[in-house]
Amino acid sequence: MNKKIIVAILLFSLIILFFLYFKSSSKKVVKENEEIIPETSLSTSNMIENVEYLSIDPKGNEYIIRAQEGEIDINNSDVIFLKNVKAIINLNNSKKILISADFGKYNIDNFDTIFSKNVLIDYLDKKINCEYLDFSVSRNTMIISKNVVYKDLENTLKTDVVEINIETKETTFYMYDKNKKIKIINEK
Repeated sequence: MNKKIIVAILLFSLIILFFLYFKSSSKKVVKENEEIIPETSLSTSNMIENVEYLSIDPKGNEYIIRAQEGEIDINNSDVIFLKNVKAIINLNNSKKILISADFGKYNIDNFDTIFSKNVLIDYLDKKINCEYLDFSVSRNTMIISKNVVYKDLENTLKTDVVEINIETKETTFYMYDKNKKIKIINEK
């Protein structure tokens, strides 16, 4: 009896997902480093409330993505656009990384996530505020850009871009305009 109920629930869920995916006619085109802000008049047919994804990659890293709303990309069902996003990233060779943002674009196939607008990254004793974060598991990088303010216990640093290698923790700070300097303020 329990098997019949489980099969019925699974079939019903698949039918709903199939209907939601093919019902919508809206299109989204997102270019690299473009802010992801969903349109205000979205079709509700592919909208999901209280989204949560839990993923573990082959290396054992765990990714938890939560959002108030999600919209499945009509052109690529592996991509979901998120609103009011919170992420917890547990890398097996590191401490927990907490990320929050107004918007996100999450690829459920490769776990790559783009966070945009009011992005806050909390890692160890460091807090990074920015407008754009490209977190790529496939490239092993976090590229943090647009109005970056990097704070630790002693310093505040303002720069255009911070690139972090997820595996090695190698971090590079740079400005787009080579004539401009990174601003560092010592808090002590």
